[in-house]
Amino acid sequence: MKLLFEFLPIIFFFLTYKFYDIYAATLVAIVSTFAQVGVIWWRTKTLAKMQLATLAIIVVFGGLTLILHDETFIKWKPTVVNWLFCAVFLFTQFFGARTAIEHMLGSAVALPAKIWRRLNLGWALFFFALGCANLYVMTYFDSDTWVNFKLFGMLGLTVLFIILQTLYLARHLDNKPGQPQ
Repeated sequence: MKLLFEFLPIIFFFLTYKFYDIYAATLVAIVSTFAQVGVIWWRTKTLAKMQLATLAIIVVFGGLTLILHDETFIKWKPTVVNWLFCAVFLFTQFFGARTAIEHMLGSAVALPAKIWRRLNLGWALFFFALGCANLYVMTYFDSDTWVNFKLFGMLGLTVLFIILQTLYLARHLDNKPGQPQ
């Protein structure tokens, strides 16, 4: 259910685009992201830095799209968000006590540091590749194709990557932390 909640602004963007245009869809994406962040704040009284960064990016890139009436800006947003995620994962790969993926999953799964680092690097590379894929689709295909890719392609690639990561993780769950791999 949480994953569906995370994707609501994208789903609303997609549906609005299909019935109206990219500018109406962009406005809906901005408003629904504000609403999403508001609901999270209301329920938890806290916001993650990445939630605030994502909100700022949609406001900036969506705002530029609406003000300049140029859809290029909103099309850049997924690349910027994915590359920001990549940067965070890479930063924690080399600096800090725990990687980003270990910070997110470490309380549920016990793994050796070497495996956490591999998983973290895998996510960093995935986010970089997803940003590149978005650039490719936005550059070489029409807006209809890009909107479909944004929802179905990116979501499908993310689900596939999660399945692959889960299969990789399953190989290491029987091992105790600190055991050699």
